Amino acid sequence: MRRGWNLPALCLALVASLLTACSGDGGDDTVRLRVLAGPDLAVLAPLLDELKDDTGVDLRLEHRADAETRAPDRDRYDLAWLSSDSHLRLTDKNAVRGLQRTPTMTSPVVVGLKPDVARRLRAQVPGSRLTWADIADAAATGTVRFGMADPGHAGSGLAALVGVATAAAGTGAALRPEDVSCDRLRGFRSGQTLTADTGPALVDSYADHQDEANALITYESDLLALNASGRLDDRLEIVRPQDGTVLADFPLLLLNPARRTAYDKVTQWLRRDAVQRQIMRHTLRRPVNTTVTREARLREPVGNALFYPDRPVVLRTLLADYGDPDRRTTSQVVFLLDFSGSMRGARMAALREAFAGLSGADPTASGKFARFHRGERLTVVRFGGRVLGERTVTVTGPKDLTALADTVARGGYGDATAVWSALDHGYRTAARARAADPDRSVSLVLMTDGENNAGLPYAEFVRRHRALPAAVRDAVHTYPVHFGDADAGELRRVAAGTGGRMVEAAGSSLSEAFKEIRGCH
Repeated sequence: MRRGWNLPALCLALVASLLTACSGDGGDDTVRLRVLAGPDLAVLAPLLDELKDDTGVDLRLEHRADAETRAPDRDRYDLAWLSSDSHLRLTDKNAVRGLQRTPTMTSPVVVGLKPDVARRLRAQVPGSRLTWADIADAAATGTVRFGMADPGHAGSGLAALVGVATAAAGTGAALRPEDVSCDRLRGFRSGQTLTADTGPALVDSYADHQDEANALITYESDLLALNASGRLDDRLEIVRPQDGTVLADFPLLLLNPARRTAYDKVTQWLRRDAVQRQIMRHTLRRPVNTTVTREARLREPVGNALFYPDRPVVLRTLLADYGDPDRRTTSQVVFLLDFSGSMRGARMAALREAFAGLSGADPTASGKFARFHRGERLTVVRFGGRVLGERTVTVTGPKDLTALADTVARGGYGDATAVWSALDHGYRTAARARAADPDRSVSLVLMTDGENNAGLPYAEFVRRHRALPAAVRDAVHTYPVHFGDADAGELRRVAAGTGGRMVEAAGSSLSEAFKEIRGCH
């Protein structure tokens, strides 16, 4: 007869079995943690075995392309290891509220330029210290053709977008909604020729298509690794923009509080000086410990640390404006310019100066972000008591901007001011542009220094505007520039009625007024 188990012995055996299953496989004391990881953390794989040997904690990393933009599944993962949790903290505070976070290394988002392009740009800048504005200016002219990860998916792309937009705002502070009310990055974006959903995929794409781009915007560590890989025809010169960078600190987040003891072992190990040196050697990222001496390649100062936005609406606006990097959209601005007799002399000189500035003559940072850019379609309509002339160009180079400047510089003046007839003409031009390309973004800029005294009355313009197709009426906005003796009340009213806004030039200059509304939809 077979002897059975007694009840106390059976219970003890079951408890021992459960404990062994929880601590690891095969009865060892290893604690296994499931880790949601960004793709940029794959480079740490060689260190994980050593971490396991030293701490008894086995990190099982699952790399996901959307790790930094989607709330982590706390039922599935014990930890999250990201290049940055800034996006999550801003857009889904509940996903990371109260989580223990430990920075593990740092790397700024910077620019890598092919040597010939770097030399050309540095030669044009006093002191050779390049800024984001210089990069945006060169992208707008086609001099810089860059690769950048999709900011809607990748932390490096989003950090680059925030950095460029912060530099464009020129406040030195975290971006506010008013700083992104108009899209100042269209010129910058026109230079993007390569993209990918993740940083590592972008690096591979650049290495495989070096003839399609001469610049790469990503983490400093990616550029250093790529330069050392032997995959490049020309090593990239690393530019850390003088106006600042956004810094990633690669935080390790504790998602499952029950794993706190194991988490503490891991973070303490990662923060050891010896391990920080290993991380630096393996990843080319900067150590978080100030006691660790940096390698020579990592001793360059990163400059100002730019603030991440603290309002979700700012991030939503930036991402909506930037759109899909794989999908090229076109934009057109129709300038309706008053050439009545009152514009003679100093006022016309101010108008021509403003156009020269938008064509690249303005050396200021705001001028570089506001300039006309390659691929942009521009229409200039001169009017007096009627339309006096019209010229449309698609910018491919200096010759197109010269043609536009000639249209503004030459031609006679009218003896009256038909403001509303000119605006009606502008909407008919916009309707034709939208019919030819429904995806085209079109906006109208109306500049006048006087009151309407010819052509259509305001009420008739309103009637005609209301009769436009909804695709034109709702999408094409008017941005009047109040100048000289123009009726501010009427201009403000037409701006509100068409979804735009009036810009005041009386207290500043036409140049500043035109720059203020560049990129408005």
